[in-house]
Amino acid sequence: MASGGGFRCASRSGPFPLVRGSEGLYMVNGPPSFTESTTFQRDSGKNCKAVAFSKDGSLFAWCNGEKVNIVNVTNAELLRSFDLPKAVCLEFSPKNNVLATWQAYTTAKDGTAGVPNLQLYDVKTGKCLKSFIQKKMQNWCPCWADDESICARNVNNEVHFFENNNFSTIANKLHLQKVSDFVLSPGAQPTKVAVYVPGSKGAPSFVRLYQYPNFGGPQSALANKSFFKADKVTMLWNKKATAVLVIASTEVDKSGASYYGEQTLHYIATNGESAVVQLPKNGPIYDVVWNPNSVEFCAVYGFMPAKATVFNLKCDPVFDFGTGPRNAAYYSPPGHILVLAGFGNLRGQMEVWDVKNYKLISKPVASDSTYFAWCPDGEHIVTATCAPRLRVGNGYKIWHYTGSVLHNYEVPSNEEIWQVSWQPFLDGVFPVKAVKYQAVPSELPSPEPKPAQAYRPPALRNKPVTSSKLHEDEPPQNMKPQSGSSEKPLSKTALKNQRKHEAKKAAKQEAKADTNQESTQSSASQHAPRNAVPAVTSGDPEVDKKIKNLKKKLKAIEQLKEQAAAGKQLEKNQTEVWEAVQSCYCIFQYCCQR
Repeated sequence: MASGGGFRCASRSGPFPLVRGSEGLYMVNGPPSFTESTTFQRDSGKNCKAVAFSKDGSLFAWCNGEKVNIVNVTNAELLRSFDLPKAVCLEFSPKNNVLATWQAYTTAKDGTAGVPNLQLYDVKTGKCLKSFIQKKMQNWCPCWADDESICARNVNNEVHFFENNNFSTIANKLHLQKVSDFVLSPGAQPTKVAVYVPGSKGAPSFVRLYQYPNFGGPQSALANKSFFKADKVTMLWNKKATAVLVIASTEVDKSGASYYGEQTLHYIATNGESAVVQLPKNGPIYDVVWNPNSVEFCAVYGFMPAKATVFNLKCDPVFDFGTGPRNAAYYSPPGHILVLAGFGNLRGQMEVWDVKNYKLISKPVASDSTYFAWCPDGEHIVTATCAPRLRVGNGYKIWHYTGSVLHNYEVPSNEEIWQVSWQPFLDGVFPVKAVKYQAVPSELPSPEPKPAQAYRPPALRNKPVTSSKLHEDEPPQNMKPQSGSSEKPLSKTALKNQRKHEAKKAAKQEAKADTNQESTQSSASQHAPRNAVPAVTSGDPEVDKKIKNLKKKLKAIEQLKEQAAAGKQLEKNQTEVWEAVQSCYCIFQYCCQR
């Protein structure tokens, strides 16, 4: 079996895009040609339900409704064929030794248990190594460590571990009360395991990190993080297996603020450190992704227009991209470029950023896209409109990250595309190239996005347009300390304490200024001529006292306004106070005039 053959093929034309739809299953030569591959013969059947590439891209498996076939991608040589016409899920183990297949579980007509529907096949010999009953499609596939020394699956609230693809014996078990989910760490040994146990009867949910095979109770855990408000979680290891991000979600937001429920983001490190990631804007968490360098991550969050922020391993913000119409983030395979995008119910606007310099490269628009993926070469992107998510306008585009459309395919109106994906490659196969800002040349014209027309009710359509905004967009903001400065960015707590200290200092200066003003006024009144006009008063000492206090506060508010105009960010309560004091002062003036 030629595990490296796919790399030689890619050196001629780049990774293959795979297309599956009503026109059949076929591969397209990668950049720069984009012609249909003649090596892999198109399977024209309309019953292709499942496909899978091996992790290194050298093998490809698919089910055409009759059999499951495995071919060598380089020369399309048929390596194995299995009689599994109803297979709907396929997956290769990391080293290409095992092919996992899953069929829908069915019980016998008399109600007795059905036959095992999860099979593990030896790719070299074609022998079935083990069969299991796996009723649900969710998390159907066993998880392997990258070197295949360990394989694990969740069975009846336990995680069962097998070693060296010997599935006849359970080598180890991790038993916790109602283990709902687990994730193995990527990379080299030792393998670590993140497990999630949902809360019950008032007890909190928790995520624990273990190092295989040390499962001897909570004390043996590398780290533990408990939290409430979690109906489900998503656990994301970084590539170096040093930390996990946990997105905890509830189905319903009890405050009624969000249709999407409520989400919180937690950080857990294998050294025992943990934290709640403080997100500056309220609202849903749409997406969280690790940079492949494992030292920072990006979160997209908040009510629309959503914010996007890059955080470091201390959960401090590094760069804030401001607000915009986005709900997804995608790092390039080398981690040097970040795409922020708004798909689904958004218009498909993308922002392509140079991560090293945090400089905007391009802003292409891929309307009606249901799928996005980086090419393993770190240069190209595919966006697709696929059924059944959208059944109109199916097709796909291949872009250069600078915004140029290099290839565009639209299926005929009576056909559909169901899936588009890149042939994968191992890390380090493609060299990392310098980031370009000038759009690369293309034979296709760049699509000009149509300007979005705001809805105007019929009564206003013949009247002049007045500029009005529902919200003010926030610009990008670098949160790193300036170059040449040794100061570290302040944490939220330190920033809050600094503002309190500045407020106290300003209050002292104001009190001192008021004292000097009163003494000046008293001395001036002593030396004033007898015919000087006395100050206007309401006649009520209590009212005069309150007006005096309000004037002091109004003076402080003027100072706050000057600080805000100078660019200083004011706290929310300061803004609320000045509005309240101004309204109170207006009421007092009115009362005095009456």
